[in-house]
Amino acid sequence: MTPDDAPTSLRGRRLAGAVAGLLAAGVALGVAELVAALVNGRASPVVAVGGSAIDATPRWLKEWAIRSFGTHDKTFLVGAILVVLVVLAAVTGMLAVRDRSVGLAGVAVLAVVGALSAGTRPGARLVDTLPSLVGGAVGAGALILLLRSLRPLEHRAASPAPPAAGPVYDRRAFLLTGIGAVAVGAAAGVAGRSALSKRVDVAASRAAVVLPAPRTPAPPLPAGADLRVPGLSAFQTPTRNFYRIDTALLVPQLTTKNWRLRVHGLVDREIELDFATLLARGLVERDITLTCVSNEVGGPLIGSARWLGAPLADLIREAGPHPDADQILSRSIDGMTIGTPTAVVLDGRDALLAVGMNGAPLPVTHGFPVRMVVPGLYGYVSATKWVVDLELTRFADAQAYWVRRGWAETGPIKTMARIDTPGAFAQVKTGRVAVAGVAWAQHRGIDRVEVRVDGGPWQQARLASVPSTDTWRQWVLPWQATRGQHILQARATDPSGVPQPEQATDPFPSGATGWPEVQVDVV
Repeated sequence: MTPDDAPTSLRGRRLAGAVAGLLAAGVALGVAELVAALVNGRASPVVAVGGSAIDATPRWLKEWAIRSFGTHDKTFLVGAILVVLVVLAAVTGMLAVRDRSVGLAGVAVLAVVGALSAGTRPGARLVDTLPSLVGGAVGAGALILLLRSLRPLEHRAASPAPPAAGPVYDRRAFLLTGIGAVAVGAAAGVAGRSALSKRVDVAASRAAVVLPAPRTPAPPLPAGADLRVPGLSAFQTPTRNFYRIDTALLVPQLTTKNWRLRVHGLVDREIELDFATLLARGLVERDITLTCVSNEVGGPLIGSARWLGAPLADLIREAGPHPDADQILSRSIDGMTIGTPTAVVLDGRDALLAVGMNGAPLPVTHGFPVRMVVPGLYGYVSATKWVVDLELTRFADAQAYWVRRGWAETGPIKTMARIDTPGAFAQVKTGRVAVAGVAWAQHRGIDRVEVRVDGGPWQQARLASVPSTDTWRQWVLPWQATRGQHILQARATDPSGVPQPEQATDPFPSGATGWPEVQVDVV
C-alpha cells in the first residue's frame, strides 16, 4: 500500500463525500455565473433564488431583517442563501457516497429550483433558465468524477490492508480531482464576472455623464438651516450615508446608452425618450427628504438630498392622461413595480425624474441613470429606481409589488420627530445639554417640535430654517440636566395643528407612529 492509499472508515468516507458535494456545488455556481454573464448578465442562480426568496418572505421576517441589518439586509440574505446551499451540497455529497443516484437527484433538484426562480422573475425569458440548468449539469459531472475517486482500490501488488481497517481508497486521485474542480469553478466564476463587467460598463457610463445646469436651481439654504449641533444629523445627508432599501440583490446595470423610458397606458399619446432627450427637457434642482415606510419610530431610514431632474408632471401632461387614470404604475429595469397616485404627481409638487444627487450623477445603487423622486410619499409608492416604464392605469385594475403584499395603496408620509442627541443610554454630565433631532412631514411641513423629560410638561424646541416643506427640519432644546436616570420624549406638529400620535404602531401597512424616546444617565 502506497502513502497515497489508505484505509477509509465510513465516517471518513462520508466526510470526503461532503467535500465532494461542496466542490461540485462550487463548480456549478462558477459555470452558472459564466453562462449568466454570456446570456444576459442577470440570471445568476444565487440572485434569482434570492429574488424569489424576497418575494416569498413573510412580511414580519422582512421587517425583522430591515430592523436588524438596515441597509445590509441583502448581504444577510445572500449569506443565508449561501449557508443553506453549503449545507445542502454537503448533505448531497454524503448521500451520494452510498447511492450516487440520490446525490445526482439532489443536484437536479437544486438546478431546477434555480431555473424556476430565474424563469419566473418579472420580465424573464426562457433563456434565463440556462445558467442554472447548465451549471447543474456540469456540477453533476464534477460530482460523478469526485465520487469515482472514492471507489475502493481492488487491485494492488502490495499486500492488502487487514480487513478490520476497511477498504482502501486513492487519496491522491481524490485530491487531484478536487483541485481540478476548484480550478474549474474559480476560473468560470472569474471569467463570468469579467465578461459581465466588459459587457455593461456602468461605471464608465456614469463617469461620462455631464449634468446640465438646472433651468431652475435650488434656492440657497436659508441661514440657520443646519444648527450644527454635535450628534445632530446634517441637513443634507452625504450620498455615501444615504439609506438604501430595495429588493435588488444584484444592483441593475443600466447605461445611459441603453436607457429608454416609455409612457403609455390610459393616455392620448404614447411617449418614448432616451437619456439625452430627458436631459434636454430642462431640469430643476430641489432639496427633498425621502423616507422609507419601514422606518421605525426614531429609525435611520430617512435622508435629505439635493436632487436634479426633469419635472414628472410635465411629461405626464404631454402624454394626455385619461380622467380615470388615477395611478402611475412605474417599473424598474429589474421588474419592480410601484404605484403612485396621478393626482399627487400633478398637484404642483416637485415630482422629478431625477438624474443627479448632491451635485453628481445618481450613484448606481440609488437608481442610475434615472429614478423617481416624489416628495410627501413613502418610497414604496414613489421612489422607483432604475425606472424605465410609466403606465397610466387605475388602482382598481393594477396593483404594484408592495400593495399586493398588503401595504397601503397611497402611502402619504406621517408626521414624525426623531431624537438624534443624546443617544439612547448615553451618559451626559449635569448642566446644560442640547437635546436635538430632526422632524418631518414632507409637503406639509413642521410647525412645532416639543420635548418633555420624565413625563413632565412639554417644552417647545427651537426650529431651524428650511428651504421648503419638502425637507426635514432640525430642532434643538437646551435642557438643564440633573443627576440621575431620565426619559426624553419628543413630538412634532404639522400645520394642521395635530401633533404626531402617542400610540405606537408598526410600519405595516402605512408607516409607524408613536413618540420617540431615549433613556439617558446624567452623572
